[in-house]
Amino acid sequence: MLTLLTFIAFTAFVAFYAWFKLRKEKLDSSEGYFLGGRSLTGVVIAGSMLLTNISTEHLIGMNGSSYKNGFIIIGWEVTSALALVVAAMFFIPKYLRLGLTTIPEYLEKRFDGLTRSLVALFLVISFVVTLLPIVLYTGAINLESIFNVSEVLGVSKSQGLWITVVAVGLLGSLYAIFGGLKAVAVSDTINGYGLLIGGVLVPLIALVAIGDGNPISGLTRVFQHAPEKFNVIGEKGSVMPFGVLFTGLIINQLYFWGMNQTIIQRALGAKNLVEAQKGLLYTGVLKILVPIIIILPGVIGFYYFGESMYDNQDMIYPALIKKVLPLGLSGFFAAVVMGAVLSTFNSVLNSAATIFSVDVYKRLINKEVKEKRLVWIGRTVSSVLAIFAILAAPMVARAPEGLYQLLQQLNGIFFIPIASIMLAGFFMEKVSAMGAKVALIFGLLYYIITTFILKVDIHFIHNWGIEFVLNVILMFAVSYFYPRKNFGIRTAPIKMEMVQWKYAKPFSAVLVVVTIMIYILLGRV
Repeated sequence: MLTLLTFIAFTAFVAFYAWFKLRKEKLDSSEGYFLGGRSLTGVVIAGSMLLTNISTEHLIGMNGSSYKNGFIIIGWEVTSALALVVAAMFFIPKYLRLGLTTIPEYLEKRFDGLTRSLVALFLVISFVVTLLPIVLYTGAINLESIFNVSEVLGVSKSQGLWITVVAVGLLGSLYAIFGGLKAVAVSDTINGYGLLIGGVLVPLIALVAIGDGNPISGLTRVFQHAPEKFNVIGEKGSVMPFGVLFTGLIINQLYFWGMNQTIIQRALGAKNLVEAQKGLLYTGVLKILVPIIIILPGVIGFYYFGESMYDNQDMIYPALIKKVLPLGLSGFFAAVVMGAVLSTFNSVLNSAATIFSVDVYKRLINKEVKEKRLVWIGRTVSSVLAIFAILAAPMVARAPEGLYQLLQQLNGIFFIPIASIMLAGFFMEKVSAMGAKVALIFGLLYYIITTFILKVDIHFIHNWGIEFVLNVILMFAVSYFYPRKNFGIRTAPIKMEMVQWKYAKPFSAVLVVVTIMIYILLGRV
């Protein structure tokens, strides 16, 4: 009962706070609904970015992976800081000067309308096929574990998970459908810092118990029990070889933090360049700290459970929560988990609605659509996608290398082709619209065939790097025969201050140095 009461109390507080902050907001314009009226601050952007990124697929999936593989998977997190530096110093100033609402808009300015529409379509499909179902399913696993939904309702485990998926999906969609980006960002900020507090409490309480009241002693015992789990340099045949940091991983990170609509939309909604850069760089700090929440607990789980759960690694985090958290904190943590699920779910829904409304409906169906009608279209799309995601969620139950690895493998279908043409747009002047479209289709087909049909014996992240190189070669080859016709990019009137944050460069330098030091220090373990 105490668990349920604390869960309801925190969840209700977040909902009330979001309503209170938004009660006077105008959400009937496209800018107000999709970009929060371009009023977001650095702290809000960072909180929203973190929680959009860190959801239950991380809490469940990454802790499951670290339980089995150790700290070698830290590359997914700490290298994000490097990509965020690039996004803050290079990408976001360009996006804001162009007055973008969506990333596909840039592709029309640089290439043509068909390229924009293709990418918009790919993005919407990727949201429904990959991220949304996995977020819902991993959230359901955690909530089912804490509240024993199946036992309370007298149904099977699978039925309990299904009921939880539906409930979370319906609740998550409400934020995105009725509140737009501002509601998403405000609720994300509270839930984000709740996640940090709750997420830190899990390993802290566990280490205090292991160390007989001293968390440092507890960490020492966990380390001595399995020092190999703390090494960050992955071997060639491991789940994340060290070499992938220099091939496909860097391309993926640049895309995710600098070109991914779901993430960068928060920075596009900033009140000025200073706040946008603050938001991106603050997120970089959080990404360096976040392994304490999404990797360390998995290694602690190995201390408690040994190899007994290797065949079901994604259940290690719920098992650890049950073991270490007192009842009162379990309710708070369940609310934080719910917040994490809702955050990512409603963020992705909002981004998908934004892309469809602006890049597909307004461009291809009704160019003269009124603002209120466009917002209604966005809400309708959010509702439809939510239903599809709920129906697809149970299909991700069995992932041989864990849910997080599955998510990343699926992301590669869309991320790398889009990243290829985006980077070509910025750095390769001779690449034409025809070259971009051919590379986009080729990249998508290449990855699907090599990874899921032929199952080529090469790490999928290395395959990302190979795909990127092939895409670049193909773009230049096609562009030779179909050269670029227009050489200018249309800009929009700048509506905000574009002065760079005075601490942006030193802040960026510190993030780069800290990232390198992590690999130097933990690479010697």
